[in-house]
Amino acid sequence: MTKIFRSGLPTRFQFAAGLGVVWLSLFAWAVRLVAQETVVLDMWPDKPPGETRELPPEADQTKPDGRLIAGCPVIRLGNVSTPQIAVYRPHAEKETGAAVLICPGGGHHILAYDLEGTEVAHWLNSIGVTGIVLKYRVPFRDPERRWLAGVQDAQRAMSLIRSHAAKWNLDPDRIGICGFSAGGEVAARTALLADQKQYPSVDDADDVSSRPDFALLIYPAYLVNRDQTGLRSDLPQTDGAPPMFFVHAFDDGVSVQNTLLLASELKRTGGSAALCIFASGGHGYGLRRTEQAVTRWPDAAFEWLREQKILNGKSPKSE
Repeated sequence: MTKIFRSGLPTRFQFAAGLGVVWLSLFAWAVRLVAQETVVLDMWPDKPPGETRELPPEADQTKPDGRLIAGCPVIRLGNVSTPQIAVYRPHAEKETGAAVLICPGGGHHILAYDLEGTEVAHWLNSIGVTGIVLKYRVPFRDPERRWLAGVQDAQRAMSLIRSHAAKWNLDPDRIGICGFSAGGEVAARTALLADQKQYPSVDDADDVSSRPDFALLIYPAYLVNRDQTGLRSDLPQTDGAPPMFFVHAFDDGVSVQNTLLLASELKRTGGSAALCIFASGGHGYGLRRTEQAVTRWPDAAFEWLREQKILNGKSPKSE
């Protein structure tokens, strides 16, 4: 089912008061001036693969005293049973034809839906890229493969996006994926699996490639083994992987080894990787700018996308 909304955050989500919230509201308002209507698409014609139990209703699980990022709360979307993509397109005059599927993080328990989802889509719109937020299933279904439901949803989303490329004015050869934390694992596995679908085909859309053309992995998690000396044994091989861009802080509680070891393996197998490693910055900052240098990573990401010939415009001036 396809639904159309005005661009912006889902109306059911409300932010607490605060200066940071005012800043975000102004940013979202400014982006709306140059963005097209948002299309929301249910991803599976019936139940998603492997679904056997009923969850409580989908809801924002943010608590009044929850952690603030850059002075603002974070939408913590939980109990997702109906995966969707929300398609945020820039103004027609600004479109580059490129698109990015965005995988929010949340430890495979919840989705940081605004911090690592809709706010990323707004930034992508500002550089002429269609941002497509993936609302994948959480909490995890399989305790041995916590990534599986998310990867199934991401692969299905990639195929659906390419199936709609002409309708959404996209170049099917410039469709990438971006993931944060646990969403970084979803994005990395989707990129490495290429067209090895993790579910049985459900319709003709699944005949379309699910391989991302590039990947942005922002403080990715769950890629290394317990002692952090190597990549997880069940991680797909890196041969033939698309170009990847990494961001991580050295003091991140989610070890920087997730980035360093995957990038090293890409190097070993002839792949391409760009690394932005910062001394400090912690974890879970999204695109919200603070005094920490790591929060300037979108500037480097823009330049990398330009070098990869994903974009066809000039770099916007940094805020």
